[in-house]
Amino acid sequence: MSKTPNAVLRGICALATALLLSLGAAIQVQAAEFITIATGGTSGVYYPLGVALSQIYTKAIPSAKTSVQATKGSVENMNLLEAGRAELGFSLGDSLSDAWKGEADAGFKAPLKKLRTMAAIYPNYVQIVAMADSGIKTLADLKGKRIAVGAPKSGTELNARAIFKAAGLSYSDFSKVEYLPFGESVELMKNRQLDATLQSAGLGVASLRDLASSQKVVVVPIPANVVAKVGDAAYQPGVIPPNTYEGQTAEVHTARIQNYLVTREDLSADVVYQMTKAMFTHLPDLVAAHAAAKDITLENAAKNPPAPLHAGAARYYREAGVLK
Repeated sequence: MSKTPNAVLRGICALATALLLSLGAAIQVQAAEFITIATGGTSGVYYPLGVALSQIYTKAIPSAKTSVQATKGSVENMNLLEAGRAELGFSLGDSLSDAWKGEADAGFKAPLKKLRTMAAIYPNYVQIVAMADSGIKTLADLKGKRIAVGAPKSGTELNARAIFKAAGLSYSDFSKVEYLPFGESVELMKNRQLDATLQSAGLGVASLRDLASSQKVVVVPIPANVVAKVGDAAYQPGVIPPNTYEGQTAEVHTARIQNYLVTREDLSADVVYQMTKAMFTHLPDLVAAHAAAKDITLENAAKNPPAPLHAGAARYYREAGVLK
């Protein structure tokens, strides 16, 4: 018996629906295949942790093709995410807050509303290290000296501006200001072309370990009252423990700022769920990449995000019992 026109039409509609669903699934899979991780300079902490995350995702999410991109840090990373040129990026909390609000002075021409928080990770410590024979022991001693403050409008450089302003200093108080990544600033110090470097990073950052192992240095304290004068809740008092760097035998008070992993709103919830879960189930791999990862905890991961949590990350945190 031949089919009626209605039956044929229903068959065509069913086939078309199946094709559309299949196409949608294919697009979804294709979108999930690439995970570009925006990090920072290769001599910092973001980069080795980004490499470790890439290796974790390669094993835990077999369909994903991961890559790591060295960048100038937080500000560039947030702009890359907003432009759809990265799927995950590292950022300091104050930079993420500035990006969400669209602070032009911080490097954000408009609010970056595509950003979504994946996890709070470890804190950065503002570490000011000077040559031991430079005569620099306090923030006031930096006047008239030569200093590196990080790449232009990087998270580190924004931290430098905030700390110096709170201490009553400005860049004009220094005889020379260099806007350089960590490794390059250390090389200039070794060559006696700089007196000090300010680096906002996890404790034991490779660049400063390298410097302290070859030169006598001092770590300059940032008193708690200066941290308070910054006037931003992202800045909290912190302590660099003794022997973090060779020759540093006493604890040093400084400022600490929480770091975050940030993704995009348009990434599928399933993919971000897998990314979040894989990170927390492979934390030892991150610690092996850099000791700063010891401070990453599941309990703190969803607390006080400067930009909203991604739905996929929130799903994992609810499943893990750390988010209601």
